[in-house]
Amino acid sequence: MEVKPFYWKGDKLLLLDQRKLPHQEVWLELKTYEEVAKAIKEMAVRGAPAIGCTAAYGFVLGVKVQKEDPEKVYETLKNTRPTAYNLFWALDRMMKALKEGKDIEEEAKEIEKEDYEANKRMGEIGSEIVPLNAKVLTHCNTGALATAGWGTALGVIRSAHYGGKNIFVWVDETRPYLQGARLTAWELVKESIPHKIITDSTAGFLMKKGMVDLVIVGADRITAKGDVANKIGTYTLAVLCKEHNVPFYVAAPTSTIDSNIKSGEEIIIEERSPEEVKVCGGCAIAPKESDALHLAFDITPAELITGIITEKGIFKPERITEALKD
Repeated sequence: MEVKPFYWKGDKLLLLDQRKLPHQEVWLELKTYEEVAKAIKEMAVRGAPAIGCTAAYGFVLGVKVQKEDPEKVYETLKNTRPTAYNLFWALDRMMKALKEGKDIEEEAKEIEKEDYEANKRMGEIGSEIVPLNAKVLTHCNTGALATAGWGTALGVIRSAHYGGKNIFVWVDETRPYLQGARLTAWELVKESIPHKIITDSTAGFLMKKGMVDLVIVGADRITAKGDVANKIGTYTLAVLCKEHNVPFYVAAPTSTIDSNIKSGEEIIIEERSPEEVKVCGGCAIAPKESDALHLAFDITPAELITGIITEKGIFKPERITEALKD
């Protein structure tokens, strides 16, 4: 069963509320760009490509349906999340389409279509580096829920599964939002792909025991020199892979590549509420008096990455901008 996180209905956006998964499948009916902005900011939708697609439809709601000032709509949606590059890429493309007199609703549909097709192609390309009977470890959620469908890193895993590779997946729980335990596992259950959930801190010991053949993760932003911003915990995995000689791959569409910045040091890292660390599933797990630091992303330097899988092929990190060439 293929999962889809949103549906455009012409004058509203239906959005699967990912905060409720895996226990409830609740669809939000969003009719204004303000509601879309709130959904992005509050993590009802997450995953860089899905955020980009959702923002594009939010722009349509604001400009075409609500007849609001385009600059106001653009700025409101742009300021929801600071790290995911697809958000800015999609909104810039929508604004450009508007200025060129194009139908912005058709442009948003095209962004969605292109993302889905890129993911399918990425899955086909990436599955070739997955060995038979491989034990693959992944982090956060990079599946259909994080995209317009199929997925990036999880899309590669999905393609390898359907290609008869007989794979097994280790699923990092991904604290504090548990996107691995709640969302990735949910998608794997839907498609009967063998897997086990592990705590984030288990990964290194599994590598030491020879129980991980490769790691595949997604990306929220990729710089010109191949540094990658992704969900917090990704850098730790990359360091562990280097220590244990395990291949470490990133899978992302070319729309995630920000060629305007060279180094990961230039990327703004989103810092979210400490309460998201101190509360889990609605239950307080820490003293009220204790403070917490919640960095939503980290930066993995290019030298720790084996290769970056895109819809244009697999690139060495330092050559990633070649993926942007026609």
